[in-house]
Amino acid sequence: MIPESMSPGVQKTEQQHRSDICGVGRWIHDRGFVASTDGNISVRLDADRILTSPTCMSKGMMAPEDLVVTDLEGRRVSGTREASSEIAMHLLIYRLRPDVNAVCHAHPPTATGFAAAGVALDKPILCELIVTLGEVPLAPYGTPGTPELSDAIEPYVKQHDAILMANHGVVTYGPDLLTAFMRMETTEHFAHVALVTELLGGQKLLSGAELEKLVLARAQYGASSRAPAAGLHAASGGFNGSERISLTRHELDSLIDEAVQRDRAQR
Repeated sequence: MIPESMSPGVQKTEQQHRSDICGVGRWIHDRGFVASTDGNISVRLDADRILTSPTCMSKGMMAPEDLVVTDLEGRRVSGTREASSEIAMHLLIYRLRPDVNAVCHAHPPTATGFAAAGVALDKPILCELIVTLGEVPLAPYGTPGTPELSDAIEPYVKQHDAILMANHGVVTYGPDLLTAFMRMETTEHFAHVALVTELLGGQKLLSGAELEKLVLARAQYGASSRAPAAGLHAASGGFNGSERISLTRHELDSLIDEAVQRDRAQR
């Protein structure tokens, strides 16, 4: 059962944020998204402080008092443990995305397998992905715990809500911790389906016309997150389902606005 404090839009105390991070830590551990002491989770407490999981500790065994508060430079403000060695990646995402208040990094096996194989999750095979998460690009390898990691993902942060990191894992983020976790879960689910379609002999991609309907449906249902649509390329003159993914957040916003205007004009 999802704790009430984790519901989107709920104003939380720091203690509630601590409890939520521990809860998500157990979720990613129990689902096999991390092993041993892998992974890290953080929440933006306010304009100057980040609450993060500690380094060298199983995410399934954290207690609220184990968490660490840092400033926007990654310096410890409070807590007895050290912050995650990958806190710089979290800080980069917060800096580039003012709409993001939570970050989740893990190593879900199937999605991480795609990352290790050098394969992005960027084909339009699931309608749910198109109206929610969108494509999951592949960032080049960067050594964990060094500036290389932040440099590798930086070009993808503004336009995507989930990123595969080559030979490493997955990072997802969102306006709240529950959303960030669900995007991790969705990425792994998408990777499972993509793998099964390849094992069965290939993928049947959605057509451009089908993609356009999904964009319109997304606008009509008032999706709260305007993420890029998976497998969709906005070619001049319309959609071309044979083309590879390359729709950005800005392009999708424009398509949604156009779809809404067309729908209103037809009523």
